Amino acid sequence: MNRANGVLRGAFCWDRRNLIGQASYSVGMTTLDGVHLENPSHVGEEKVGEEKVGVLLLNLGGPETLNDVQPFLFNLFADPDIIRLPRLFQFLQQPLAKLISVLRAPKSKEGYAAIGGGSPLRKITDDQALALKKALEAKGLSSNVYVGMRYWYPFTEEAVEQIKRDGVTRLVVLPLYPQFSISTTGSSIRVLQQMFREDEYLSSLPVSVINSWYQREGYLKSMADLIEKELTSFSEPEEAMIFFSAHGVPVSYVEDAGDPYRDQMEECIFLIMQELKARGINNKHTLAYQSRVGPVQWLKPYTDKVLVELGQKGVKNLLAVPVSFVSEHIETLEEIDMEYKELALESGIENWARVPALGLTPSFITDLADAVIEALPSATALYAPTSTSEDVDDDPVTYFIKIFFGSILAFFLLLSPKIITSFKNHVF
Repeated sequence: MNRANGVLRGAFCWDRRNLIGQASYSVGMTTLDGVHLENPSHVGEEKVGEEKVGVLLLNLGGPETLNDVQPFLFNLFADPDIIRLPRLFQFLQQPLAKLISVLRAPKSKEGYAAIGGGSPLRKITDDQALALKKALEAKGLSSNVYVGMRYWYPFTEEAVEQIKRDGVTRLVVLPLYPQFSISTTGSSIRVLQQMFREDEYLSSLPVSVINSWYQREGYLKSMADLIEKELTSFSEPEEAMIFFSAHGVPVSYVEDAGDPYRDQMEECIFLIMQELKARGINNKHTLAYQSRVGPVQWLKPYTDKVLVELGQKGVKNLLAVPVSFVSEHIETLEEIDMEYKELALESGIENWARVPALGLTPSFITDLADAVIEALPSATALYAPTSTSEDVDDDPVTYFIKIFFGSILAFFLLLSPKIITSFKNHVF
């Protein structure tokens, strides 16, 4: 497998069965499908008779109103790449997702209310799509740019249908996650593979997937630019601790399923600091993981724990850097800007600043355009045969039986007073 400019090239394989127990996979530039959106999430016009290039931006999605919060959470927790159940208990996925989403919704609504009543992620991603289209045009490439969200509108499935209607003949899939994880890029890719297996047009469409791009020079320089600029907000910039906060994942993803996320994140931080040192910036730095949920062990160290420890050690100046995110959303605007800032100040840190997400930073958008252009020649048709073990679940009678008895079992096991209390105390 070759690695060039942050794009992994080679055969792509993602077996859902490997996400349940012992897991293995190869991450590479792939052949896959794309996504669509209503305007402005679908940006571009192509001339009849020419090759129609499509670019699919993948993102998480987020509730746009408080009423959207509970169904958004259901979609999130119903994803088997988020809550990984043993195969024997996979029929409980939806009842469990329903329970968790209902119980967790009130707390989540408070967070979204604090940032204006909904997630800004769709608007920001739409703006990034438009900016990317213009950057590609400036480089001589006419394209349609689509946005597909995993857990809210516009869903990936909608985007795929728009790509088919537009008659796209070559597609680049660009997840807006710098580092690869089973729970982000991997989950979206699994959905795309399922759709490709079921559609004659999509299965023959030449596609390249850029699975991770944290090593790209343009990304690293853009991050360094933002950090360097924000350091000047301190009276003594050289004294500020650079605090990288990354979204966490359960340890089991890394140790059991082989998720490369932790290794890629640590390499990403090393490369950013290397760029800063080349500019004469030698501040101390540290990495921690945020947003853990539930009683299972997540990647350590935890952001909230590290903030308290830094305060106890006498750190007075702290620059927070959200490194998993390229767009502002609840985990930057509420979790970092409100919760962690308050905790840091209570712990003895006196001066706090936060680097903004990359958003529409010109150098970042330009680098994404370069990544798309570099990926196009590698586009090939995707062929992924359907697993017979998964075909069994397509039988409507079997599916009904599982859901029926699963719902009954979930009612008695999951809705008992003891279980409710345990969920509230340990999961929420």
